[in-house]
Amino acid sequence: MSNTEHSKNKHSDFLKGELTDYLNNPLLMFKKWYQEAYDQNCASPNAMSVCTVSQNGQPSSRTVYMREVLEEGFIFYTNYNSKKGQNLANNPKVSALFFWDCNEQQIRVEGEVEKIPTELSDEYFAARPRVSQIGAWASEQSSKIENRQTLEDRVKFFEAKFPNTVPRPPHWGGYIIKPTYFEFWQGRLGRLHDRICYTAKNNDWSITRIAP
Repeated sequence: MSNTEHSKNKHSDFLKGELTDYLNNPLLMFKKWYQEAYDQNCASPNAMSVCTVSQNGQPSSRTVYMREVLEEGFIFYTNYNSKKGQNLANNPKVSALFFWDCNEQQIRVEGEVEKIPTELSDEYFAARPRVSQIGAWASEQSSKIENRQTLEDRVKFFEAKFPNTVPRPPHWGGYIIKPTYFEFWQGRLGRLHDRICYTAKNNDWSITRIAP
């Protein structure tokens, strides 16, 4: 890319939409935007960056896949012994971010997590490909390993241990993010973006517009 092309991309503006008409319920608003992102073939529309905080106050972010939207919130799955799982065990407060460049939109979510019922985790795990099921057993997520061969040896071990049905590991399952705050961001001309915020209040939502 030439310097001129880089400069054009660097200073390109946001021209794909506006946020002047919004719904009273942020979950319904999310579903509307999510469906639009899906229909526009946005890359991985269910990818969300999740931020947790350690016991010493250090934030940590990573991208996971949102697997289901319920009235209560957003479900994702992971290893409960992972870094994120350990953080959440000590501090259930979490933030998540969806970003859809194709529509120049992002949604910020803040709230708290809870583990979902084991039967829901069992159902989802049973529907995963076998290679992913074995991987959930083989990977002691976030722990140090000597080398790649260590991981591959564990895969072979669990493939032999579970030649047929692979049970869900007790340390693997789902969380639900129960939101208390949403921000819907729509890119606009001149960086004068639209930002509509929903804050949980007395079993309802308070809606405000904030400056870009």
